[in-house]
Amino acid sequence: MCAPCRCAWRPRHVTAGPALPDAAQPVPVRPDLAGVTPYGAPQWDVAVRLNTNETPWPPPQAFLTRLAERVQGLHLHRYPDRRAWQLRTALAKRFGLPPERVWAANGSNEILLQLFQAYGGPDRRLLLVRPGYSAHPLLARVAATPVVTAELDDDFLLSASAAAAFVADHDPALVCVANPNNPTGMTLPLPAVRALHDHSRALVIVDEAYVEFGGESAVALLDELPRLVVCRTFSKAWRLAGLRLGYLLCHDWVVDDLRKVRLPYHLDALTQMAGLVAVELADEVTGHVAALSRERDRLHDALAALDGVTVWPSSANFLLFRTAVPDLFDRLLSRGVLVRDFSTQPRLQGCLRVTVGRPDEDDAFLAAMKESL
Repeated sequence: MCAPCRCAWRPRHVTAGPALPDAAQPVPVRPDLAGVTPYGAPQWDVAVRLNTNETPWPPPQAFLTRLAERVQGLHLHRYPDRRAWQLRTALAKRFGLPPERVWAANGSNEILLQLFQAYGGPDRRLLLVRPGYSAHPLLARVAATPVVTAELDDDFLLSASAAAAFVADHDPALVCVANPNNPTGMTLPLPAVRALHDHSRALVIVDEAYVEFGGESAVALLDELPRLVVCRTFSKAWRLAGLRLGYLLCHDWVVDDLRKVRLPYHLDALTQMAGLVAVELADEVTGHVAALSRERDRLHDALAALDGVTVWPSSANFLLFRTAVPDLFDRLLSRGVLVRDFSTQPRLQGCLRVTVGRPDEDDAFLAAMKESL
């Protein structure tokens, strides 16, 4: 048995450390995100929902049938193709590009975020225009990229001379503009795109979520302008908003850079297959576009004929209009019609935006407008 003097436990003095915080106290969010309101439009259950620019008709049965067949052959126990090579190859063929110049991700918003992450940052400025897509500044904030804003003219247009002056004044690292503009629906002239590029050192991002409905695409300038990229989506003209798939047309060095910020296996196998099937059946999937554009023009003329309504021309699948009725949004909602409310936004006071729906939905909206004015 060992000697008691060697085995006896002697208490040691322990210096008290800092008091532990309350275990229930939440971890604070990043200071620059503390005041952020999450992006999102209302998804309320109403009779006529015309607020998020979705296509009113579902994809054709041929798409659903072929996709169901293809899904049977997917190996879902394996990770998806990290490069999304089949999908990128199919998209590239549509534009006469090599697949190395096409990128795909979960909606065009993820692509925009990846671009801001790759080329933005605290010491680099992003130039946006106003009015403009409300998600652009939010994505920039998430990517810790400061934003500078340039005002469109009184008609919500951007001229080449104004574009050149904007980039000269701000010297941005990135420029992001929508073509057509959201929420105005106005087309971005290609000379303005060229001026943004040629009078700056910036990566010029043209967000063409709605370009299939009208306007002139900046894709025509890709080979001439080395710092131009064009972002597209399957959510609008391809009527696949529930899929969350977007793609980027660019130069191969941009794709190489985006691979540095994308998440591992970022685009799942089901989404890749659905996109591939949609491209295979492009004529059927996008076959409604001409009819929807005609319906937009009918709706525009009907709105313009109402007393007290100013409506802007649109190359998209929505219309921006202004009235002097301060509670028009609520009046329409009480009649079962949901539109997008921009009436408190800078330069858009009194403005609402309506998505072009089916003819019966648009007629219900017009009837509600007549009752509400």
